Amino acid sequence: MYKYFFKRLIDVVVSLVALVVLLPVFIIICILVRTKLGSPIIFTQKRPGKDGKVFKMYKFRTMTDQVDSTGALLPDQVRLTRFGSVLRSTSLDELPELLNILKGEMSLIGPRPLLEEYLLIYNKEQKRRHDVRPGLTGWAQINGRNTLTWTEKFELDLEYVDAVSFCFDVKIFFLTIKKVIIKEGISAEGSATIEKFNGDN
Repeated sequence: MYKYFFKRLIDVVVSLVALVVLLPVFIIICILVRTKLGSPIIFTQKRPGKDGKVFKMYKFRTMTDQVDSTGALLPDQVRLTRFGSVLRSTSLDELPELLNILKGEMSLIGPRPLLEEYLLIYNKEQKRRHDVRPGLTGWAQINGRNTLTWTEKFELDLEYVDAVSFCFDVKIFFLTIKKVIIKEGISAEGSATIEKFNGDN
């Protein structure tokens, strides 16, 4: 009953309350992003959700649009500004995803939505991460986040899919707050983000 009804009800109530309470924070971040990074303020990217259905995920912009002499974007670690790093380390860049939760595209807790291109290279087991809505935070995020290998990440995602419950979600929620406070597991070693999944790693 929780998985099919109460989980969604909690998502709607919590995301609505959070959007109202955090409105001043949203406004301040919007002003800072516009001032320091320019527009657009919100970064959107297509991500697969439940059952692999693709949606537009919202995040606050954290990178510049710097390009090289050929017009190609510079590496992430070059375009990621100090201000952007602060947004990421505090997870404030994720706040616009509350809108995705309200729209029913995401949940507060679940496997993080990955890149659309990965849909073509998942094996049968890995695809099961889409049996539930992707989350603002998840079991993998509090167990290493971007420092995990892809194998470890998928194992934790599937562990969550097979054990969804109210108590499990509450545990992940409070452990997420702890991880954000101590700023643990934000990036893979030597990278601004995690290396791309290629189907083998």
